[in-house]
Amino acid sequence: MPRLPAPPLPKILQPKPKKPGDNASGLSPVEGAIDGGITAVDWIDERTSLSPTVRWLLFRKVPRGTNWAYTLGSATLFAFLNQAVTGVFLAMFYRPDVTGGAYESIRYINDDVFAGQLVHGMHKWGASVMIILIFLHMGRVFFYGAYKYPRELTWVIGVVLLILTMAMGFTGYLLPFDQRSYWATIVGVNINGSGPFIGPFLSDFLRGGPDWGATTLARFYAIHMMLIPGAIAALIGVHIYLVSKLGTTAPPWIKPDPEDPVLEYEHPPAEV
Repeated sequence: MPRLPAPPLPKILQPKPKKPGDNASGLSPVEGAIDGGITAVDWIDERTSLSPTVRWLLFRKVPRGTNWAYTLGSATLFAFLNQAVTGVFLAMFYRPDVTGGAYESIRYINDDVFAGQLVHGMHKWGASVMIILIFLHMGRVFFYGAYKYPRELTWVIGVVLLILTMAMGFTGYLLPFDQRSYWATIVGVNINGSGPFIGPFLSDFLRGGPDWGATTLARFYAIHMMLIPGAIAALIGVHIYLVSKLGTTAPPWIKPDPEDPVLEYEHPPAEV
């Protein structure tokens, strides 16, 4: 599959030529700061060669008919970043203690910590927003037929990300450890235990044993805070790479234009 040529650097990153007779000492403080920033970026890029990668990811041709529905994936990524950032701040005050420390730490975050209620609300409602967005994104991909060749692996990774997102929401629901989250999680784990073959083993794994105890909350916290976010971050990286490499598909109601330069990239001629 032929690659598109890398576009030039944006004008803001291109160093401006100095006027004859000018030197660095004649720059204003703002111009000096901008020039120093560009020099630092050039220094890093000379040693890492990141600019071709960034241009390959961000500057690429898209098919005709691209609309706002194509931003659902980016919106889901933004929702995940919101969950990650707010989750780190909540973890600074949260204590996975079944004797009352978990519930009291949530109460302390909402009542005493500066902007704690705001951060907790962003994390709580952000989970629902992320689930809604990922379902909308998957629906858009399905109805547009973007799961077909050669993007099958991209679709499979997206399905795994959907499952992990649901699991992250399920494990996080228990962490406030109030009456509602406690009994709702018991119902959810019992439903998992009714599944064939791996159901009972999955329930024992989530509970940390045959019965509910202090290990259960610690296990849910570890899965919610470290295991699932790490897996999601890694799969998102692979997902974005595949989207950048294979491109996006046009809506099914858009007829191909033989003169479209993207057509040759999307559907290269078969080799004889």
